[in-house]
Amino acid sequence: MTESQLHERIEVLRQELRKHNYQYHVLDEPLISDFEYDQLLLELRSIEEQHPEWITPDSPSQRAGAPPAEKFDKVRHPASILSLGNAFDAEGVYAWLERIAKLDERALDADFVVEPKLDGLSVVLHYRDGVFVQGATRGDGEVGEDITDNLRTIKALPLRIPVTEARRPTTDSVPSSVLRPPSYLAVRGEAFIRLPDFEELNRKQEAAGEKTYVNPRNTAAGALRQLDSSLTAKRPLTLLVYQIVAFEASDAGMSQPSTQSESIEFLSAMGFPVPESTLCTHLDEVIDAHQKWEERRDGLDYEIDGMVIKINDHQLFDDLGVVGKDPRGAVAFKFPAQEVTTQLMDIGVNVGRTGVLTPYAMLEPVEVGGVVVRQATLHNFDFIFEKDIRVGDRVRVKRAGDVIPYVIGPVEAARTGEEWPYTPPETCPDCDQPVERIEGEVAWYCVNAACPAQIVRNIEHFVSRGAMDIVGLGVRIVKQLVEQGLANDVADLYTLERSSLLGLEGFAEKKADNLLGAIAASKDQPLSRLLTALGVRGVGEVVASDLASHYGSLDALAAASVEDLESLEGIGPNIAQAIVDWFQRPANQGVLAKLRAAAVWPRMQVSVGGPESAQPLASLTFVVTGTLPGFTRPETKEFIQTHGGKVTGSVSKNTDYLVAGEKAGSKLSKAQELGVKVIGEAELREMVDTLN
Repeated sequence: MTESQLHERIEVLRQELRKHNYQYHVLDEPLISDFEYDQLLLELRSIEEQHPEWITPDSPSQRAGAPPAEKFDKVRHPASILSLGNAFDAEGVYAWLERIAKLDERALDADFVVEPKLDGLSVVLHYRDGVFVQGATRGDGEVGEDITDNLRTIKALPLRIPVTEARRPTTDSVPSSVLRPPSYLAVRGEAFIRLPDFEELNRKQEAAGEKTYVNPRNTAAGALRQLDSSLTAKRPLTLLVYQIVAFEASDAGMSQPSTQSESIEFLSAMGFPVPESTLCTHLDEVIDAHQKWEERRDGLDYEIDGMVIKINDHQLFDDLGVVGKDPRGAVAFKFPAQEVTTQLMDIGVNVGRTGVLTPYAMLEPVEVGGVVVRQATLHNFDFIFEKDIRVGDRVRVKRAGDVIPYVIGPVEAARTGEEWPYTPPETCPDCDQPVERIEGEVAWYCVNAACPAQIVRNIEHFVSRGAMDIVGLGVRIVKQLVEQGLANDVADLYTLERSSLLGLEGFAEKKADNLLGAIAASKDQPLSRLLTALGVRGVGEVVASDLASHYGSLDALAAASVEDLESLEGIGPNIAQAIVDWFQRPANQGVLAKLRAAAVWPRMQVSVGGPESAQPLASLTFVVTGTLPGFTRPETKEFIQTHGGKVTGSVSKNTDYLVAGEKAGSKLSKAQELGVKVIGEAELREMVDTLN
């Protein structure tokens, strides 16, 4: 860019950031995600670093938060409540240390404290002689909003710090025998809502016919900035405290902690809830701690978006000073963003193997969770209506771990009036036949059994790893087979000929032979696998295994009544009816006849006395953990179920055996604690061989 263009860009960035600061901190209605805000701020700082003469006192890079709202009384903080600079990868963290070490070489030998970066509302709490007297928001970092009455409703916040005998770890700054609060103490913490509490709150809102909330952070901020504290009290807020802002000793024998690790211990000793923290002696340990927290992130019951790295020594921290609104002695090492906002360009519809129509969002490409996302699920049509999602909306998109990206809802404050409501299709987008909606169900269906989309997805499911496991038959080849009329249902796979395959694009002799070999090998799959593969609604791997064990053949299962099926454990009326309906449909009977003709008709031996007397592992419950040398995890499960055993996911007092391999983990400890017998692969095979 030219100098003139850079100057124009810097003004645009400042205007944008001021607007987003106001939306986030004052209105509690952010228009963009934290990640997107960080990127704008990063660009602004980059330009200001090139042209420090352009930095102005009111630049968003020079202040924290936003001015306090007029509706609240103002509170001046006893010290600046600063924000943090960001690093987005390990290189950024090492660059941070290199920068501050140029100012003070002591940073190279410093210890660091690593704490989770909580996604809530920053608050400052004031105590006089151990009594909570005032609380405020961060505001602009110098002046905040008085929300004392609202903060009093948070049960995790101590209203009084009692003088007690020491029961917690203490520091040199705190006498070991007595915990006496300072005469004045100001601390900083984060108010937030735990994820299970947020989900329960939304369930209650939905049951009452009220609007549900978008995310825990906005809900917490909105609750704390109510003028009526009785409304705040209805929200499940909690708190973690992590910083001493001001300290006046109650007697000459007490001094303020000199390190961050001591501060956390002190705050805990005073009765404050504190975050889990890690003391690291080297930056490599910091990077390792960050990675471990990132792995734990999806299992936490509260939201974090990174880790805060702090110089442990308070004196060095203070000596390093501040740049703009950020202390040099700390940095936020961000995780890849899990939630972002982007434009909803259109809404498409997929047709599933059972005919269910599922809407999906077609998005302006955006990076979330380290992956560029162009599509995201919209769950179902009712979700679109309930959330009032419109084509053209700016929407919030989330991707956590390996979960498929999904739309949370629209950013209503960003609407321009050019968005339009979505209307579901009246006909199937693949076969153009009318769609139906069954009363009492959320789903919309294409009921045309010859729908090409259903055929492709039925075959794709049939050949999948958890079903018939036909290696080399991916969705691209399945589409080719359907388009060329070589496969009109799953049974047609077993009549494919080499010459037909060689006529398809991408097929040579070896590839055709390998595929035909894999199809032939699948004929040896057990009955439970075939039942899973047939795609009967409600019949997954567990139900399929139970049905195979009880009936022993497709003939016996096809003759079962709804009443017979309902008598089995785990089979309710809906699944029972779905099974009976499936076997009664003429098209499905045709598929079964073709499978029988192709010798795809596995059986299990079931004695006259039923499966309980026929199976060597009958009536026994197993849990599988770790890596076994001769089995994959699914194969172990299938082996147990084929011989009559039941496999569950967690160890309990009802577990008979834990089958443990290498790297068994916590399930092994749980089994030993409960006295559950632990066996290996050899013992499992021996049980079957002995009892057969």
